[in-house]
Amino acid sequence: MNFYSLNKKAPKVSFKEAVIKGLAPDKGLYFPEKITPLTKYFFNHIEYFSEEEIAFEVIRQFVSEEIPEKELKKIIKETLCFNFPVVTVDKNIATLELFHGPTMAFKDVGARFMARCLSYFNKKDNTAKVTVLVATSGDTGGAVASGFLGVEGVDVVILYPSGKVSEVQEKQLTTLGKNITALEVDGTFDDCQAMVKKAFLDCDITVFKNLTSANSINVARWLPQMFYFFFAYKQLKNKHKDLVFSIPSGNFGNICAGMMAKQLGLPIKHFIASTNINDVVPNYLKTGEYNPKPSKQTISNAMDVGDPSNFVRILEIYKNDFSKLKEEFSSYSFTDDETKNAMLLIKQNSNYIADPHGAVGYLGLKKFIDENTNNIQGIFLETAHPVKFLDVVEPVINETIEFPTQIKAVIDKKKVSILISTYKVLKKFLLNM
Repeated sequence: MNFYSLNKKAPKVSFKEAVIKGLAPDKGLYFPEKITPLTKYFFNHIEYFSEEEIAFEVIRQFVSEEIPEKELKKIIKETLCFNFPVVTVDKNIATLELFHGPTMAFKDVGARFMARCLSYFNKKDNTAKVTVLVATSGDTGGAVASGFLGVEGVDVVILYPSGKVSEVQEKQLTTLGKNITALEVDGTFDDCQAMVKKAFLDCDITVFKNLTSANSINVARWLPQMFYFFFAYKQLKNKHKDLVFSIPSGNFGNICAGMMAKQLGLPIKHFIASTNINDVVPNYLKTGEYNPKPSKQTISNAMDVGDPSNFVRILEIYKNDFSKLKEEFSSYSFTDDETKNAMLLIKQNSNYIADPHGAVGYLGLKKFIDENTNNIQGIFLETAHPVKFLDVVEPVINETIEFPTQIKAVIDKKKVSILISTYKVLKKFLLNM
């Protein structure tokens, strides 16, 4: 399997090269040159497949022969070491919980998969040693730090916006040490992401270092997110209703992975990108014009993105056909007050505690169901455990949330970060590593 740049001005590369490069030389995101649907037999009998077997069938065509079957199955087994339950919340509404991993966020899957792919490549070829450079608006940093901790031949540098991630999120990315370094940026997530992109294209750096990204722009972080949608389908197959997924969306990697799952044959009727007030995509669907703008800070901070990188992949999936995209894709934005009200409503009606991101997903799903009352089974993704947002969740539900084991392990550790404010400082740091 080869991957091409969506800017169409760079050579095609293998899976290994796409993972190591992260971003193409022409600044484009990599995209697989072919998508082969899975067999009818697979979908008809999916309830008899384990999660590991499902993941292998889903990912193997994209990895191709670059990781042998035995090694790929080992990587998948180590990646999927936790559960992905579907929990009923309301009539025709369920949530897919993606927070049972080491850092209690959905990004654990992609980070663990990518880390193990790079580890395999490093064992085969010492020149594959890399510096993973990643920007985070919240959960990516912790998931990457955990996933790559101690991986031989990989240094990890995480940029995060100062004062704009929760205490738990910050502790998860600043307390591990070893091969993990946290850079605390005086700015927004968009500033962090802009610095990362600039570094990838800076020949002064790349001539000395293999830089790659562990954001969802990297194919090894992005593609494993397809697994979630297959796991949900396995649990809901016998509902005999149209499956509609509502995905809390920031950089749009998760929802784009869902659309890739549909390309593989997964029978998903509709996708909803539920956003906070960072509403670039909802406005695009209203006007047909894509106008990025500076991100605004909200209580659902992992979605505070003003120029979502992965939306270009969504446009590629739909061949830039705006009318076709609108048939299968909706997007709604919600305020912090609406999000808090949803969290309280869910708790009162279902005794379920949603985090702010999941609450936004719930709101998008409710709005779609209200407008489309047909035979629908709705699923919203609960992308992070509510304990990661205690300062928001506890006052809303008026209840204390106990720390799970994963959080107890880091919450009392000392934060270690390096303050930076300009790209010049980042560049100097990378060159002196």
